Amino acid sequence: MSAQARKSPVSLNTLRQMKRRGEHFASLTAYDALFAELISSSGVDVLLVGDSLGMVLHGHDSTLPVTLDDMVYHMNCVRRGNKGALIMADLPFMSYASESQSLESAAALMRAGAHVVKLEGGAWLAESTRLLTERGIPVCAHMGLTPQSINRIGGYRVQGRNPDHAQTMIDEALILQDSGASIILLECVPVDLGQEISEKLEVCVIGIGAGPHTDGQIMVMHDMLGLTPSSIRVPKFVKNFLPESKDGIPGAFRAYADAVKAGAFPAPEHCFT
Repeated sequence: MSAQARKSPVSLNTLRQMKRRGEHFASLTAYDALFAELISSSGVDVLLVGDSLGMVLHGHDSTLPVTLDDMVYHMNCVRRGNKGALIMADLPFMSYASESQSLESAAALMRAGAHVVKLEGGAWLAESTRLLTERGIPVCAHMGLTPQSINRIGGYRVQGRNPDHAQTMIDEALILQDSGASIILLECVPVDLGQEISEKLEVCVIGIGAGPHTDGQIMVMHDMLGLTPSSIRVPKFVKNFLPESKDGIPGAFRAYADAVKAGAFPAPEHCFT
């Protein structure tokens, strides 16, 4: 559905209804007003102001140097350009180390225009998730490969291949749902695990490298345009949609949204087993 055809802005309830109908929704990162307008006008339902901006915009080799001030600045830019998409924003590294800090950081992003805040972690996020939700701040819990924990994980590795680890992820996703999380985002997990978590949860599940069975898909905007920085290895789950476009970058955004909603992306070559 194009932004022009939307009768109302995309909300969490919109995504829940799509899940119930078995419809997939498309998400992309956005960091400024121009691209926010182009993406949200192309049929993409969710914009993520991601701390990935540290790598694709600021030139860092990880997301760790990104600050809350950085996120608030880019959140304000995206809000101005958005045409009816739901906007999520990352809480950056060490901006939610305590419950009080979580509230203050999330409030700053919500004031800047976010509809949902995203935190990385597992069951240890339960109390912060409950606290934020009780105060009217919707939460997306990012599980699997969590880039803010890259030094602990030991690199960009597929998560959940070990059966015990997979079961732990399922249990923790249910805990976070029960704690009030509105969305679970799974990154770099095997196809069958992505499917099982999506089927067990009532809330929406967004995948990036989590197979075709999640309720929604997300990619970094630069990756799906073939603009991955040379210092970063292109992940297996990435597809460049620009060659398919007859209308440059706007056409690539539409091709991505259409492929996600038709179930054509991700294809088997983009998935982990």
